Amino acid sequence: MRWRDFWLPADRADAADAFREVWTRAQTQRVEVACGGGKGRTGTALACLAVMDGVPAGEAVAYVRAHYSPKAVEMPWQRRYVERFT
Repeated sequence: MRWRDFWLPADRADAADAFREVWTRAQTQRVEVACGGGKGRTGTALACLAVMDGVPAGEAVAYVRAHYSPKAVEMPWQRRYVERFT
């Protein structure tokens, strides 16, 4: 998906579709979520996946920081994106 470093996905609907596909595939396959640095975009995607898996949106960033990387979800707008993700 198109997603510039330090920003948000260029197309929110495309991102939501991609997250749904990753979440579905992860139930039976190994999947990889990655970006250049492995923190901002990756952390944001992982937090959205956590929301899809039942973590409350307001707690998803803290969850990813605790279980993946303390530096995940680098930018304030990425955090807000996760908090508003449904």
